[in-house]
Amino acid sequence: MTPRIAIIVGSTRPGRKGSAVGQWVLEQAKEREGASYDLLELADFGLGLLSEATVPGDADRAYENEQTRAWSRTIDAYDGFVWVTPEYNHGVPAAFKNALDLLYPEWNHKAVGLVGYGVDGGVRAVEHWRQILANVRMIVVRAQCSLSTFLDWRDGAFTPTERRPRELKRVLEQLEEMAGLLAPLRG
Repeated sequence: MTPRIAIIVGSTRPGRKGSAVGQWVLEQAKEREGASYDLLELADFGLGLLSEATVPGDADRAYENEQTRAWSRTIDAYDGFVWVTPEYNHGVPAAFKNALDLLYPEWNHKAVGLVGYGVDGGVRAVEHWRQILANVRMIVVRAQCSLSTFLDWRDGAFTPTERRPRELKRVLEQLEEMAGLLAPLRG
């Protein structure tokens, strides 16, 4: 079975750079045959701050809030993810972390590839995500794509440098492989 991969744009800021990055990832991914890819904008889900009375790990997907239930159904439908993450103040964006924290079993045994962006390529956020995602039993692939707001944007437009497609290709190759390997654990 072909893995289904969601590309999640994790910034919810108006005018976010992540939308252009997510679209670029989707365009590159659509040329591949190892998985099917969809683009999800976290901002479109209208998720509130973690407000479920039951800890997600104990909720057995029986969430109180409709937004959480819709998010749960969406995440459950995928075998893996490309995390498009900005770096805010040397860390991960709060809205993206909150979206992760709203769920638990939906993330288990799924692969994730990281595409970071920021002044220094989003590398601190990417490394922070590696620690966080391990706790929800996700497997983060080793390859990563790090985009610099100084080098990969010109006059406000996203224009990835020549090496970025190769970096992303390695992320997607590893992600597709890992999503397939984890399939038996997902049932």
